[in-house]
Amino acid sequence: MTKLRITRRATLMGLGATLATPALLSAQSTDAFPQDEPAIRDEVAVQRNTSAFTQQNWQDHFESLGVGCLLADINSRALHYWGPDGETYRLFPSSVPMSEDLTRRGYSEIVRKRENPSWTPTASMRERDPSLPQRIEGGVKGNPLGTRAMYLDWPAYLVHGTHDTRKIGRQSSSGCIGLYNQHVEELYELVQVGTQVRLL
Repeated sequence: MTKLRITRRATLMGLGATLATPALLSAQSTDAFPQDEPAIRDEVAVQRNTSAFTQQNWQDHFESLGVGCLLADINSRALHYWGPDGETYRLFPSSVPMSEDLTRRGYSEIVRKRENPSWTPTASMRERDPSLPQRIEGGVKGNPLGTRAMYLDWPAYLVHGTHDTRKIGRQSSSGCIGLYNQHVEELYELVQVGTQVRLL
């Protein structure tokens, strides 16, 4: 008769298998997988990196370059900049509004610029989240406008930076177009007051 040798390893493996059994059975159940979900081949691809951005030409959106043009492509979550010299071009990944009702589309222009802007939540933001502070001064890490802001002629709409890098490439703003701080700092030096803007 052989002796059954119980080792610590065998005990832990047995315990692990016992604990994992309900999860494995649940995963094998057909209820764990939606039956009415469309096949992934039929889904529209989500474009999240610069190689997937839709190519844009300024002539398709503006009559002239003027002092420069900015195109915020909300679908591909990209911001295009064309300089007045006809040669300068930049493409940046961006955050876009969280929902269609927060999205404003059309033509605007840059009316002012600020380094280390202060942030004051709008009345609608405070209605959605009453815990928001009355104001956050510029240069503070938690300031949602990051290190630079360029204001549109639509009240409370901006192109700005963000300290929260998780927001870039996502529907995460209350209407503004957000950029990584290093990108907004580069763009800030190029953009002049009077730059044409289109949110598409």
